[in-house]
Order: sequence, then structure tokens, then C-alpha cells
Amino acid sequence: MQNNQVQIFDTTLRDGEQVPGCKLDTKQKLVIAERLDLLGVNVIEAGFPVSSPGDFNSVSEIAKIVKNASVCGLTRAVENDIKVAAEALKFAKHPRIHTGIGTSDSHIKYKFKSSRDAVIERAVKAVSYAKSFVEDIEFYAEDAGRTDNAYLAKVCEAVIKAGATVLNIPDTTGYCLPEEYGAKIKYLRENVKGIDNVILSCHCHNDLGMATANSISGVINGARQIECTINGIGERAGNTALEEVVMVLKQHPYLNLETSINTKLLYDTSIMVRESMGMPVQPNKAIVGANAFAHSSGIHQDGVIKNRETYEIMDPEDVGVTESAIVLTARSGRAALAYRAKKIGYELTKVQLDSAYKTFLETADKQKEVKDDDIHQIMKKVSESSKITMI
Repeated sequence: MQNNQVQIFDTTLRDGEQVPGCKLDTKQKLVIAERLDLLGVNVIEAGFPVSSPGDFNSVSEIAKIVKNASVCGLTRAVENDIKVAAEALKFAKHPRIHTGIGTSDSHIKYKFKSSRDAVIERAVKAVSYAKSFVEDIEFYAEDAGRTDNAYLAKVCEAVIKAGATVLNIPDTTGYCLPEEYGAKIKYLRENVKGIDNVILSCHCHNDLGMATANSISGVINGARQIECTINGIGERAGNTALEEVVMVLKQHPYLNLETSINTKLLYDTSIMVRESMGMPVQPNKAIVGANAFAHSSGIHQDGVIKNRETYEIMDPEDVGVTESAIVLTARSGRAALAYRAKKIGYELTKVQLDSAYKTFLETADKQKEVKDDDIHQIMKKVSESSKITMI
């Protein structure tokens, strides 16, 4: 892998499906998995095979159809989990087992009622056992965000020796600040023996709204995989949004970090996932929200009409959106009205536009948005006093 290439690990079908009410059947998962493969993700985490017969079957069927991406199954550091995952992945062209254990003092003391040394022993045993089935082993240090760095480095070094190929450093609770998370990745890069032989991975949750920022900080500091979901869906407040991190890296070329994602498929993929899971996307969601490329302020509309880059840092076509939207409201100016009127066939003189704008404001004050049908009615009123040229 090139040093500037950031792998995209999509966990929409595993972590994303943990959202209450977002359960997918195997057929739906297969459709999404095929789209993720077409989108260009490097790894598809297809599920948690031991959790249910349905999840096992889904992982197995996905493993059969995915052509390019690695197919990954999640496990705990439990032998039966790992054995079942290996069985589910036996048809995959590029299988990966994702195993791990909590490493924070909170998890060690309260969840496992164990000790630091015992947790390392379990981690090594799990990775070694998984390695007997497949070559590509990802180890997750759950709650790494709240794990002491020195101890975390010790865990990482031990699992590398056991055969791990990828180290997942999750901010499981979404607690870290970007500087703190980036510093954690940097510390591991500088203090773990054998770290150059594996890929460091960012798995950030969005409890405090910092999942994207933390993931970007992670790759700036040396991580080369980001774990994310379409639309940022996932446990509690969600995961890192795939479309956000991909476009951050694309829009900041000076970072010299690239992904293999076909960004023109992002919007359609977002729609596919939201409809399959019944999980609406907020209108102001970055990249794929309904308002991401919509403008209603008159000052903004005038600027965008003159030059799109005045108020848009991305070309909507780059993410699969046809064009920017000029939304007519009471805050819209004459330029926006003339623009939208021209779109539906009216070429207005300055006098006609002044007259139409007065009628437009009367309409806009009565409703949230002025639609094309409303514009036709406005033009009809104006035409009674002045001739309007159709184009």
C-alpha cells in the first residue's frame, strides 16, 4: 500500500446496523454490499457471524459476491467466535477476521473483572488463533480512546508479534478531542516495535460530534485506515461518516492523502442506505443532506449564480448531486428570482423583474418556499401589466 493511501473500512452492515430499528435482511445487505464494492471501499465489515444464524448467513453470502474489497467478520476474543467467523468467511476472496478486547482500565476492571496482564494474554491468544484460519487479522483495542497510552502500546506490540496485520484504535465512547486522538496515534507510531509492518486504523464514534475530526487527526498522524459508515449511522450518536472523511481528504490535497472511493456515487449510496434502513438524513447533513448544496440567502444566491465557488467549496457533481439548488424564500433577492424564472422559461427585463419581485415577496411572506408553480402564477399576474418574453 502506498504511504499516502488511506484505506476505507466500511462498517455500515455491522456497526451501522446496531441502530435500533435498522435491521436489514440478507437480501438488503447483499444489495448494499455490492454498492460498497462498486463505491471502492477497501474493507466491508459484513457482520458479527456468531451473533445469530441470520448474521452468519449474511456474512457468508456477502463473502461470495464481493469482488474487490476484503470481507471482514467481527468477533470477541473468544475461540468459538473466531471459529464461526472463519467459517462464514470461507468463500471470501480476501477474508479478514476482526477480533479484540477492551483495554481501558474501566473495561478491564468492571467489564472483565480482570487484570492488564490477563487482557494482553487473551488478546495474543485470540490473534494467534485467528491467524490459524486467515492471514489478515485486525485487532481492536476497545475503548482505546480512554486507555493509558503506555499500556496501549504494550498491547499493540504483543498482538503484532502474534500476527495482527491491522491495529484498530477505537474512540469507542467518542470522548477524545482531535488533538488528543491524533497524539495517541503518533505515540503508537513512535513507541510500538513493529508498527511499520501493520496498518493503524481509526474507529471513532460521534458522541460529542467529533468523529470526523478525530479520524482526520488520526490519519494526519500516521493511521492509514478509517472505519466509517454511510451517513454516519451507528451505535448511539453514530460513527464517522464515510462521505465526510473521503471529501475532507479530497478537498485538502495538501494533506497528500488519498482514498480509492468513487465520490460520484456518494449521494446515490446515501439514498440507498437511508431508504433500506428507514433512517432519514438530516437536511443540514454535510455532503449528502438535502441542503448541502442549497442556498436561500439572497447574498449567497447572488454569489453562487455569479460564481459557484463563492459559497461552495465542493462541486456538487463530485458527490453525485446534479446541481446546486437556489431555494426561493423571503430572503431571496432579484438575482435568484431571475435565475429560477429563466430556468422555467421566462426572460425578464429589469422593469419586469422589479414588478415580479414585488409580487414574489408578497407570496414569499405567506409561505416557507416559493416553488416553480408559484413563479408561473407570479408571472401571470405581472403579464397583465407588461409583456414577458418566453425563452
